[in-house]
Amino acid sequence: MASVAAAVLLVGGGGAYLAASASGGRTGAGASAGDGTPAPLALDGYSAPGTSGNGGTANGIAPGEPNPYGVTYRAAGTLPDGPGSAPVYWATGDVTRDEVARLAEAFGIDGTPVAQGTVWKVGTDKDGAGPVLRVNKAAPGAWTFSRYAPGTDDCKNRTLCIRDPAGPIADPVSEAAAKKAAAPVLKALGQDDAKVDASQVMGAQRVVNADPTVGGLPTYGLTTGLTVGAQGELVGGNGQLTTPLKGDVYPALSAREALDLLNKAPGTDHRMGIGGCASPVPLKDRLEEPCGSSTAPDAGTRTTVTVEDAVFGLAVHRADERLALVPSWLFTARGTGAQDDFTVTYPAVEPDYLTPSVSAGPTTAPSTHDVRVEGYRADDSELVVRYTGGVCADYRATAVESADRVTVKVTETPWPNKICIKIAKTFDQSVRLDRPLGDRKVVGSDGREVPAVTAGTKLQR
Repeated sequence: MASVAAAVLLVGGGGAYLAASASGGRTGAGASAGDGTPAPLALDGYSAPGTSGNGGTANGIAPGEPNPYGVTYRAAGTLPDGPGSAPVYWATGDVTRDEVARLAEAFGIDGTPVAQGTVWKVGTDKDGAGPVLRVNKAAPGAWTFSRYAPGTDDCKNRTLCIRDPAGPIADPVSEAAAKKAAAPVLKALGQDDAKVDASQVMGAQRVVNADPTVGGLPTYGLTTGLTVGAQGELVGGNGQLTTPLKGDVYPALSAREALDLLNKAPGTDHRMGIGGCASPVPLKDRLEEPCGSSTAPDAGTRTTVTVEDAVFGLAVHRADERLALVPSWLFTARGTGAQDDFTVTYPAVEPDYLTPSVSAGPTTAPSTHDVRVEGYRADDSELVVRYTGGVCADYRATAVESADRVTVKVTETPWPNKICIKIAKTFDQSVRLDRPLGDRKVVGSDGREVPAVTAGTKLQR
């Protein structure tokens, strides 16, 4: 997923909680022992209740927001029992060219999907224009769609337009119009029965978030995000193309049992990994703190939050080195103050069948790769390059000069063993040249010419 997932929130809005490196993994992961007994699930971030976890106390695993650690959850009424058992669903296999073509057709993109390394691509980004659809070949087939290149919009002369998100020049379309625009894509994805919400607005754009059902159960963390422009056309999107396949069936906990385990999570230790604070920009230089730590109660105290509802469903986890949908209780908790209600999930699988991931600790060095440079601006001997990156990696821009060109390279180094929300950001980084750029060309590490940013477009330093 790493090659395309960085654009999740940039092009689609949405709120996908997808772990880094969630695709791939062992072919036989999650297979039964052969006697009908399901194999233990190795979940990243999990340690068995009553054992020593990351902070030396009993941990659990609870993606959601805000951070459940330091919070006691109290049910407002009687909690449901739920089913006695439920299957895990696994992301397996490869995405075919025909599957990509069907999705491209739903977006109105002409052309045949072309294989580019680990990604299928259809459409053209010639001269920085779109539309372009990119899909990871490996399951779950994470995809991103952009009708216009980052930093551009539908200006007729293809210049970079200045748009103030806080004061858009146009109003977003209605929720009904946005859902209508998104319907063909959701149909192509087989998500006609998805729970759809179109209340999110970003400036003049409206975002349609769809949470699909799998095996008749609601999902958490598998959101499809589709952005609709002020003219009513789809301008961006992200999601997963393949449907996870049914695996072993596990004994399930009741909502009360799951809530009790959730409340056994530590309240004062600083914890890394799943269950950490779901803040917009995770911190890389220290362990994550509980949400609202600046106003958190003193050590040893816990805040009580009311659980209004509990629904049995499937939540995205990284298990056995692959993306999996694990049977879970989806708890709706009442927000405080101006905060909206929020969702916290906890695995509904009997703890005897859960085990910590052997790869949860820092064991390997981070792999680096080049990031495409999307534009530049020259100011004497200073070259400011623009690129899109995430919030869980370090970036370094360098330049190699010759008589007729300057080759710029941006290297991304992911933070090792870091699990966080995939949020894309546009970065502008300065590189000092030995002499002014002059009439020399600027090319990327792939040898392609980098377009100059139109004068007047604001670049962040």
